[in-house]
Amino acid sequence: MLSMSNVSPSPGTPMAASPLTRACLEIDEYAAGLGWDKPARLFALVDTARLKKQEPRLASQLGLDKDDAGQSSLTPIEQDTVPSGTPLDKFLGTIAWPDAVVGCALTVERLMLPPSAEASVPEGLNDKQLSKWVAGHPERQEVRITVAVLRDGSRESAVRLREKDSSTEVLTGGGLVPGLAEALAATFA
Repeated sequence: MLSMSNVSPSPGTPMAASPLTRACLEIDEYAAGLGWDKPARLFALVDTARLKKQEPRLASQLGLDKDDAGQSSLTPIEQDTVPSGTPLDKFLGTIAWPDAVVGCALTVERLMLPPSAEASVPEGLNDKQLSKWVAGHPERQEVRITVAVLRDGSRESAVRLREKDSSTEVLTGGGLVPGLAEALAATFA
């Protein structure tokens, strides 16, 4: 279990951003500090004030007992490693969160094609064939995707292109990766 609270907020994080946006960007910045070619990472999102009140020792271990200035109201806590070789949708289907977890987030690296290339995808490919085709496409982009959801249905995403690996170049928006957001939201069902 690792808290992200000691990670400095991303320089591009707007002060007026929602707590969910700040948490999503905090996780993106943490993942960026680890470098590329890393496995998927899963995070529980907990209410910082509640954690400090109900679990003061844990909050202290996570560095949350310091001054609240600049601290997000959501604390991301990294979970155990996402098992390699298990399809992400099957893994997410096994998760059940305790009531203290108000949201969750996942960061994962993928290959993406621009919309102009999507029209040229050959028909009838299975998942393995499609992955191979995308990996060989000259317009493919390597991206790190971070998606965060709350129990109340709120969603946020951050997408970082490998070729523009800078916190000022991270794209954000609640609807950027709807399929993954749906899968994460289902862990609260």
